[in-house]
Amino acid sequence: MILPSSSLKKQADKMGNSASEQLALLLEKDQVIDHQASLIERKSIVISEQQKRILILEEALRLSKVKRFSPSSEQSTQMSLFDEAEVEARIDFDQASDAPEDDDDSDLENEVSAGAPASAETKKKTGRKPFASHLPREQVFAYLSEQEKFGAIDTFFTKVREELDIIPAQVRVLEYMQEKAVFIEMHDDAKQRIIKSAEMPKHPVARAMGSINLMSFVIISKYADGLPLYRQEKILSRYGGELSRTTLANWVIASAKQLQPLINLLREHQHAGNVIMADETRIQVLKEPDRPVTSDKYMWVTLGGPPDKPSVLFEYDPSRNQTVPLRLLEGFSGYLQTDGYAGYSAACRENSITQLGCWDHARRKFKEAQKAQPKAKKDKTNQASKADRVLSFINKLYMIERQIKLLSVVEKYQQRQERSLPVLNKLKTYLEGNQHKVLKDSLTGKAMTYLSNQWEKLNVYCTHGELNISNILAENAIRPFVIGRKAWLFSDTPAGARASAIHYSLIETAKANGLETFQYYQHILAALPYADTVDKVEALLPWNVELKKSPVS
Repeated sequence: MILPSSSLKKQADKMGNSASEQLALLLEKDQVIDHQASLIERKSIVISEQQKRILILEEALRLSKVKRFSPSSEQSTQMSLFDEAEVEARIDFDQASDAPEDDDDSDLENEVSAGAPASAETKKKTGRKPFASHLPREQVFAYLSEQEKFGAIDTFFTKVREELDIIPAQVRVLEYMQEKAVFIEMHDDAKQRIIKSAEMPKHPVARAMGSINLMSFVIISKYADGLPLYRQEKILSRYGGELSRTTLANWVIASAKQLQPLINLLREHQHAGNVIMADETRIQVLKEPDRPVTSDKYMWVTLGGPPDKPSVLFEYDPSRNQTVPLRLLEGFSGYLQTDGYAGYSAACRENSITQLGCWDHARRKFKEAQKAQPKAKKDKTNQASKADRVLSFINKLYMIERQIKLLSVVEKYQQRQERSLPVLNKLKTYLEGNQHKVLKDSLTGKAMTYLSNQWEKLNVYCTHGELNISNILAENAIRPFVIGRKAWLFSDTPAGARASAIHYSLIETAKANGLETFQYYQHILAALPYADTVDKVEALLPWNVELKKSPVS
């Protein structure tokens, strides 16, 4: 049966409409699929970023637990040196394929063995140490009774033991009696009485109620022993000396003003050396003008000078900007060793100073990354991380430094060129090949970024035998201040903070030159009122006075 043309047209139109609807439906489905795929991709990115964030937070949590509950020492144990070959062997195969070949692990173990004690005979003797020979001795005799030694042909004494004894502090009052002589002189047939008085000893703080001995004791107790003034007030009161902490604080500040000429000379001598180490730490000063009580102020420290005349100088400043190093290092040209703080860069450019980095700071960041690693599960191989690998290189550098510690400047330079530079080159290759493989914000990523940014400065120590691998001496110099700060907490005024800087400078410089600090302060406080020339002031510098050497120096 043949349909009319009009029916065929209607059927064709109906089929066309159906196809277009199906096509539209397919297009709509494709759009839905594309939208879902885009949504899945975006969510996958979010999930990936969240997973990275979780890893970083877990790492930070593990590190905070380690800092809170574990020892804070950064020293490498002896075992970690011998483990270095194992660290190399435990590198994951995927990591090892990208890592530089390291074929000197056997040499490393040989070097460590060479530096280790050969036998038990070379180990330090254990047991009680004898008391210092310079201490006064008083003999205590134990006698036999007349009955017990009746009939003996002779008696004698033998030393059985020694005991360390101490006499507690004694407070006394010094009464200065001034002798006066009366003379009669005739003036125009009239008698005139003239009185001549003996010259009184000069005191560094006019009209002070405390002797030089007491002032020295107060200063050393606070700045060398970390004993706050309010505790010293109670101690003096217990012995009968009624003095307020305000009086003690006034003595500390007033004596510091008299000691400023010594600080000026120490700064000149420090700039005469080739190397200065610098560091800074926070201090709270309550009454700093135009600064909130809670804002950070800083105590700066510089250590340097000729090797036979070392000096440690503290400087208080409420800011941490580059103007402080510019002022402290004005006129110095040589090597400056610091951490990675950029504030020192301007001073180095201004004075043509060669800046040198600190491997302790670089190592510390990888050590934190290592401590924050998750504990290895028993059913999995304990693979070495990238932080482990970098630390193995750094430990080699430190091991070399320990072995060449007693060599001359020239020999140190030669050893570093022959042994340290190859290790540095391998570390650089490993760093360039692996830095992009870790999360930038992870502890290992931050450590690698720091190491990469500081690389040129960290290599400078190999260019001269007088330089050190780390800034540890400056950190050790500032440690007494940090420990003392935990006891006395803050300075009330800027004048007190500046006085603290002066006293810490003289005490730490005296210690660096092997002097007993209390005797040194007794000496300089007694001599300063008579030091009316530069030569007399210079005679009071630690290396120019002859006093009893400190037994702990």
